[in-house]
Amino acid sequence: MKVLVSDKLGEAGIELFKNEPGIEVDVKTDLTPEALIQQIGTYDALIIRSATKVTAEVITAATNLKVIGRAGIGLDNVNVPAATQKGIVVMNTPTGNTITTAEHAIAMMMALSRNIPQATISLKAGRWEKKKLQGQEMMNKTLGLLGFGKIGSIVADRARGLRMNVIVFDPNVNPEKIQEAGYESVSLDELYARSDYITIHVPKMEKTIGLLNADAFSRMKDGIMIINCARGGIIDEAALYDALQSGKVAGAALDVFAKEPPGEHPLLTCENVICTPHLGASTQEAQTNVAVDVARQIIAYLKEGTIINAVNTPSVTGDRLARLKPYLELGRKLGLLLAQIHRGKLQEVAIEYSGEYHDLELGPISTALINGLLEPLVREGVNAVNAPAIAQEMGIKVTETLRAEPFDYLNLMTVRVTTTEQTDTVSGTLFGKIYPRIVEINDFRVDVSPEGHMLIILSENKPGVIGRIGTTFGEGGVNIVRFMVGNEAIEGQKNMVIIKTDEPVPADILETLKSKKVIFEATSVNF
Repeated sequence: MKVLVSDKLGEAGIELFKNEPGIEVDVKTDLTPEALIQQIGTYDALIIRSATKVTAEVITAATNLKVIGRAGIGLDNVNVPAATQKGIVVMNTPTGNTITTAEHAIAMMMALSRNIPQATISLKAGRWEKKKLQGQEMMNKTLGLLGFGKIGSIVADRARGLRMNVIVFDPNVNPEKIQEAGYESVSLDELYARSDYITIHVPKMEKTIGLLNADAFSRMKDGIMIINCARGGIIDEAALYDALQSGKVAGAALDVFAKEPPGEHPLLTCENVICTPHLGASTQEAQTNVAVDVARQIIAYLKEGTIINAVNTPSVTGDRLARLKPYLELGRKLGLLLAQIHRGKLQEVAIEYSGEYHDLELGPISTALINGLLEPLVREGVNAVNAPAIAQEMGIKVTETLRAEPFDYLNLMTVRVTTTEQTDTVSGTLFGKIYPRIVEINDFRVDVSPEGHMLIILSENKPGVIGRIGTTFGEGGVNIVRFMVGNEAIEGQKNMVIIKTDEPVPADILETLKSKKVIFEATSVNF
């Protein structure tokens, strides 16, 4: 079996491949995208870090590829849906560089506070500028953490050792968990208003892109210090530049940029900005850790079929995966649906299995479901191995029950999610033993193949409503691929209209639908 290492990898990992019988490893770190597409077809495994872009075109050309291994946690450079569709397992190494990244955030905060980079440049240039480069103490200052995952919680612990007052905003972690760790859970507005420093520890996703924008800066203290060792793009860089120029932000420490390398960038001209070239995970220890981790995981998968730290499939041995796979896909899709229709903070997930499952182990199915539920919320950190642990960290109670007697289906999976605002229930089954179907959503009988882009509409059950919905799509130039209406099982006063489209429904059409009196809700869902 052939393994391609296309980015620089710690030598300890390379040696593991070289010493493994039956494994042939090639290290080619200078491949162009075109060369990668030409050569990937002969390899069983691809090992990357952040430089290689595993695009849909690369995956299409990867006719023999079985697994992609990322030496690190971030998978921004991998088209995971395309890999999943082709049956390629995507793994990362989520624990190898957490300490390193957290320490870098602390180092950047200290260097920013004491003007260490500027002082070094000044002194080497022959100047002695003690007064100009006067800094500030961190002790007794308030540090606001945006995100309380693995890295954020380590930063909080280190900051507490520096006698800082730590406050936390993380909408995906129950406040009780934050308080049990010894920190104060606050709202985003309160974090902005109280913090002397803000460090970012959230994944880059749709709702976090541009999170720190002009409006956010306006709500912060004058003289706030900003530290970002997470992902570029979470800060609106133009707004940060303006805030630095006005004095609202006293200084910024940046390890990441929206575009890397940033080239000639206005922020690099600011004296009160210190920066590093994405060094958060760049220590000898971290690189050795992730290299060894990814090598061991890939070898275990290629030789034994064992899946470890996969982001698109639970960790199961090869002989069970074939039987479990349809149920795993159904569970994940039910979780994804609930993640997109629920409102409020997750509190409880109750999973009920009814009917015949042929003595299958149900744990991996539940894990796949939790993975799908949490994926849109903590996308970068969650995978099939750690999904249950992350749910526990977030204070989400997960229960499973098994009912041997079937109902209307040979087997049925029902999931009830309770949040601080509402309860949602969905049910699904397999058609033809392999095809996932959603058959009930909140008391509405439906028949939905969970794939692609959909719009779920809750409307009045009266003449003319369906026609108005169709007209809105037609006037907006959006093609309807499939149109389905489900009636309310109990009273029949409402309809659930589910529309499948070629692409996500534009925001203006969504708002137009929501404005109609006969429509109660309209929710865009993507699988």
